[in-house]
Order: sequence, then structure tokens, then C-alpha cells
Amino acid sequence: MLTQEQIDRYEQDGFFVLKQLLTLDECEKLKIAANQLIDNWEPEPVYSWIFLSDKDKAQARSQRMIAISDKLSFRVEEDAIDPHTGKLNRDKHLSVSRIGLALHNFDPQFKEVTFSDKIKAIVHDLKFIKPAIRQTMYIFKQPFIGAKVAPHRDATYVFNEPFKVVGIWIALENATIDNGCLWFIPRSNLKPTQRRFIRNPSQQEFNEGKVLIYTEEEEQYDNSAFVPVEIKAGDAILIHPHVVHKSEQNKSPISRQIYGIHIMEMYNSIYCKENWLQPAVPFSLLYDE
Repeated sequence: MLTQEQIDRYEQDGFFVLKQLLTLDECEKLKIAANQLIDNWEPEPVYSWIFLSDKDKAQARSQRMIAISDKLSFRVEEDAIDPHTGKLNRDKHLSVSRIGLALHNFDPQFKEVTFSDKIKAIVHDLKFIKPAIRQTMYIFKQPFIGAKVAPHRDATYVFNEPFKVVGIWIALENATIDNGCLWFIPRSNLKPTQRRFIRNPSQQEFNEGKVLIYTEEEEQYDNSAFVPVEIKAGDAILIHPHVVHKSEQNKSPISRQIYGIHIMEMYNSIYCKENWLQPAVPFSLLYDE
């Protein structure tokens, strides 16, 4: 699946675009599957966290992340919530921002793609020996309200020892500057971060509701260093865990939908107990050589 030149570019730049990983028909099947999941989902009557202060809102979201980590969960766009009533202000299909965090465990279409020979070949070429699926997510950038994603590195949110993780970001619709494509700082992966998003080691604070914390202050980045990476439906981006990336708000009338997979090495590797996501059952292995 990958040539040595492509692998070298991924390791040097921190990302690599893989053309037509999925066919348009395969993209459409995932979009239909996501819509069916939303069909069967009942939004909350009132999203009460919308009334909280920014600090309390962040804590409420962290508590929710812990509670739903092993369940099929739906996150909604903040701009899809009426700030006065806490109710959705539009159709639920145009309100969802993410479905996760383990879609491969809940839907056969997502399982088929996740465990496909294509994904296995990519991961094998990156020299994973015993790769596990850490999470799979369907991410929307809804028309006009799709929120921006702040600059970050995936290594902040998932880590093992020795460290080996890869993200596979598959566009199911064209991703453009207008509707929220990814932006990267090339080669930023060459200076790894030590910042981590972890379960609070203070039991008292954890019990009081401050369940997730960052170990260091947020990094600051030169905005001019980011480059946009526009891709077509079916294309994928391999994302190095230490590369800095972001996406801007979708202010256009065109949606942007993607399927994201995070894979980590389990061979002679420990999934750190500090990780915010702690599974109730072991992570599914992609393969085991």
C-alpha cells in the first residue's frame, strides 16, 4: 500500500495524503450508515451544559467523556443549541458534530472499513506488529456552524510506552479550505510534545468533578506556519501523532464529513493508565503477527 518514499514523507512532514483509499461507493455507504445511526438516536431534551460558564462547561464535557467512552455517543455542535432553551435549533441530522468513540463495535459498515485489507496494509507498512484500534469516530463539519478545532497534536490525547500511534483521516466528502479541511505545520512532529491530557491523579479533585487535566500549558503556534491540505472524497491523510494540525469553522453551505481511525502498537507496549480513555474491555486488535 505504501512505498518507502511515502513512508519517509509521512515521517518527515508528519502527514501524507493517500489518494483514493476508499471508492465513492464506499464513502456513500458510510454516510448512509451514519445517517441511520442518527435516525435511531434521540437527542437530549435539554443540553443544560450550554448554560454553564466556560470553566464549568469544560468540566461537564470531561465528565461526559469519561461516562460515554465505551458507548455509542453523539456530540452536537454548540451553535445547534438555543442558548435560551437548551434545545436543538435545527434538525438533529444537521446538529451532530461527532459520533464515537468506537464505531467499529456498533456498526458493520464501519467495522468492515476499519478491518479492511487496505487499512491493514497501511499499518503493516508502517511496521506495526500488534496494532489495536484505540478509537474510531465519524466527524462532521455541519454547513454554516461546523466548529473549528484548535491546533493540537494527537499525542496529547493518546499515548503508550514505547510510543507508537497513527491516525487515519478519511474524507467521505471533499474537504476544502471553505468547508473545514485540515491544516498542518509540516515537520512539527520532529519536535515531540510532552503535553498530556490525562485522568486527574488527585482522587479528591477527581471526585469533585475535575476528572481530566492537562499536564502542561497549551502550546503556542505561529499561525503563518500552517498549510491547508485539501483532499477529495475517498482520499485519506495519515497523521503522525506529534504533528500539529487544526481545522477552521465551516461557514459554507457545504458539509464536510470524515471517518477517523486511531491505531496504536500493543506489541511490547503498555497503554498508559494515565490515558483519559480507559476501556471496559480490551481494545480490538487489527491483526497480530
